[in-house]
Amino acid sequence: MPILDREDDVFVLDLGDGENRFHPDWIAAVHAALDEVEKADGPRALVTAATGKFWSNGLDLDWLFAHADRHEEYVVSVHGLLARTLSLPVVTVAALQGHTFAAGAMLSLAHDFRVMRADRGYWCLPEADINIPFTPGMSALIQSRLTARTAHEAMLTARRYGGTDALAAGLVDRVTDEDSVRRTAVETARAQAVKAGPTLGTIKARMYASVLETLRDTAAPLG
Repeated sequence: MPILDREDDVFVLDLGDGENRFHPDWIAAVHAALDEVEKADGPRALVTAATGKFWSNGLDLDWLFAHADRHEEYVVSVHGLLARTLSLPVVTVAALQGHTFAAGAMLSLAHDFRVMRADRGYWCLPEADINIPFTPGMSALIQSRLTARTAHEAMLTARRYGGTDALAAGLVDRVTDEDSVRRTAVETARAQAVKAGPTLGTIKARMYASVLETLRDTAAPLG
């Protein structure tokens, strides 16, 4: 399960060492960590990291197929996590040490910045290959954070981007070697920690107002 630690002004949320799929209990644990980050005082920022082969492999399809009657409720909860991360009133940095797929890739986009391992691991939106359409909220998030050309390619072709290609496409902000991913993310976050607070939250809320409205639509989350 996700574990929250703190390095001076930077909170580090480690998502885990497995596939870090969005099980309801996992989502609840991430929210609990974000509660702690939000209620803290003074300069602060957030790095979301992981250990092992994956940063996140996205939706927990096993749980979803076993609870098909809760499909819409589950999607609403995923949307809620994406919206909260996107609008968090602190600077957020995703430290992508491993594979970042599907809803995991979307969660990375909900962060302000992304640092990715250069030599191994892929960033990918595989929905076109696995026959799962993007929800309106997911589409809005992706298209708000990527250029039109990159969003088009990533969403329609399910391309797997390695670190260097991800940087060239604007999917991530920096690439580095495996041992430096988390450290670089922490350094990036620490430099922006003083900006935490209501003003930053308002800036994000207004910048992404239409995306947040779509993600928070509980009446028709599936379109």
